[in-house]
Amino acid sequence: MKSLLSLAVILALTVATAPGASKPNILFIFADDWGWGDLGCHGHPYVKTPHIDRLAAEGTDFHRFTVASGVCSPSRTAVMTGHFPARYNIDGHFAWGPSNARRNMPDWLDPAAPSLPRLLKTAGYATAHYGKWHLANDMIPDSPLPGVYGYDDYGAFNCAGEQMPVHDDARRAKVFIEESVAAGKPFFINLWLHEPHTPFHTVPKYEWRFRGMESETDRIYASVLSHADDRVGEVLAALDRLKIADDTLVIFSSDNGPARAAGPTELTLMYDTATGAGWGIAAAKGITGGRKGYKAALFEGGIGVPFIARWPGKIAAGMVDDRSLISAVDLLPTFCAIAGVKLPADYKPDGVSQLEVLTGTPAPRRAKPLFWKSNAPWPPQKNKPDHWVSYAVVHDHWKLVTNADTTHRELYDLAADPYEKTDLAAAQPEVVENLLTLLAEWKSTLPAKPTGAVFSAERSE
Repeated sequence: MKSLLSLAVILALTVATAPGASKPNILFIFADDWGWGDLGCHGHPYVKTPHIDRLAAEGTDFHRFTVASGVCSPSRTAVMTGHFPARYNIDGHFAWGPSNARRNMPDWLDPAAPSLPRLLKTAGYATAHYGKWHLANDMIPDSPLPGVYGYDDYGAFNCAGEQMPVHDDARRAKVFIEESVAAGKPFFINLWLHEPHTPFHTVPKYEWRFRGMESETDRIYASVLSHADDRVGEVLAALDRLKIADDTLVIFSSDNGPARAAGPTELTLMYDTATGAGWGIAAAKGITGGRKGYKAALFEGGIGVPFIARWPGKIAAGMVDDRSLISAVDLLPTFCAIAGVKLPADYKPDGVSQLEVLTGTPAPRRAKPLFWKSNAPWPPQKNKPDHWVSYAVVHDHWKLVTNADTTHRELYDLAADPYEKTDLAAAQPEVVENLLTLLAEWKSTLPAKPTGAVFSAERSE
């Protein structure tokens, strides 16, 4: 049986990448602050997500996927570049110039950095981005527009220029899909949803769906997720209508874990310069499915997010993979392998292609280590007890987390303890030292400060 499975995987890879073979479309849906537990198929008590649940029923649900940061901009940097965001000094979200400067950050992702859409264009893909950008900020008016990074078309917010309405993402994506099919070109689309990031932009139709709920904050949260799920459903329906669902890899994931207020918070309206007015953080009710920490933490609650992949005939339907350790830095080499793109000789990805894992060969341990860097406070804050980790490293099945000067360390066996309940640092000092050595070697490769054409003219004013 094992040899037959291996043969099937080899045949699938051959079909996917053989010269002259039709190239699959790639639709990458990346939500914002969507917790691992915020799905019907993951057991949420009241949130309804039938369209994303459909992806899980028709594809494989990978339970051990992690993003490269607990916050937005560095997480998205990893997807775009296949590199750990610390290589670009992107350790937090892009804000206005003084904030970026204070945190030793650039003002935007360097347009000269490796770019996933630019690589896919070399294989004949039509490329588009719709939704949140945040590889710059709308408060940095001279930042590069998304098209500079290799997109044929885009509509975005949290970027310079005109801000696309947050709910216009699916409509724009459907138009681009239709145009690509008419032109006979494979497409790559980033559909980067706003939900469920603050502000919560509620629509009466969706609040009405949950009108029987007593809690106003629960009703708000459920309604914005339901609205996002419906827009995902609109795009899936377009794939069906155009009869290209079997030729399209669809992935649903999130940029980090769910946001939560640090303590009791009054429900109020807030205003965002990119997306407008909506409800504030008191309505953030996301859950992590038992994982420790929330958004901005480097424990699994902050970086362990949904990852559901559907590719009919290539990815098994109705399956759960709770063993394979997949990272956001793997997406660029994986998508390039699927598209038949040979990576440039001078490009060294931090991730690895996970095409074999997607098509049915679980990999519970990673041969290539993963690293995280964050600006976290020490000692831990009482209202955020799991948000103190400045560095983390995963190698094989071990995960080490440390504070900024590595004087405090905790060690977890992710294979036996994926929820990080038992600190094994005292019992495994040799493992700790080995991982500290890996971490020190990695840190020595990081730049001391940002370089390149990555600074706004406003910094000098």
